[in-house]
Amino acid sequence: MTNNKYFSSKELRKLGVNCGQKCLIHQTAIINNFKNIKLGNNVRIDAYSILITSNKKIEIGSYVHIGAHCYLSGQRGIKMKNFSGLGQGVKIYSVNDDYSGLSLTNPTTFVSEKKKESEGKVIIGKHVNIGANSIVLPNIKIGDGASIGSLSLVKKNLKGWYIYFGIPVQPLFKRSNKILELEKEFMKNEKKKRRNK
Repeated sequence: MTNNKYFSSKELRKLGVNCGQKCLIHQTAIINNFKNIKLGNNVRIDAYSILITSNKKIEIGSYVHIGAHCYLSGQRGIKMKNFSGLGQGVKIYSVNDDYSGLSLTNPTTFVSEKKKESEGKVIIGKHVNIGANSIVLPNIKIGDGASIGSLSLVKKNLKGWYIYFGIPVQPLFKRSNKILELEKEFMKNEKKKRRNK
């Protein structure tokens, strides 16, 4: 049996989610700490995705899609700017254990002098697309217009307007920024629609 039921913006606000208009979150998604999650307009979060944060915010801009089975670990903050998107199964970590053997690992061993973590806010620029099953590590900035191929590992900051792929990602070639013209045209049409209502 499939469940294609999404919570609407109105239903999400009743649950305490800070969201704009036309937001949809699938009922199978898991979100903790609603007060630290902010959604713009026209956001869709698909089935079985998980958004976890504590005292930092997960901020999701407008016209953003998060595919099914994504995991956003926002303990140090995550920001997704407008028109960005995550393919199915993308994982974004703002905190990550040190696996060198010089530190204890996993959340059950937290003792500050015995545990070392890499941490920092992850910022995903406008018009960034991250392909299915890719991983983004902590303290990363991905520039506007970057596109990351499926099954990639992002462990350093990325310049905008390039297409990247690999483990770790490498730039393949420049990406067209014609999408900025398309955005202007799209937003102009959206304003017209709102005026004509």
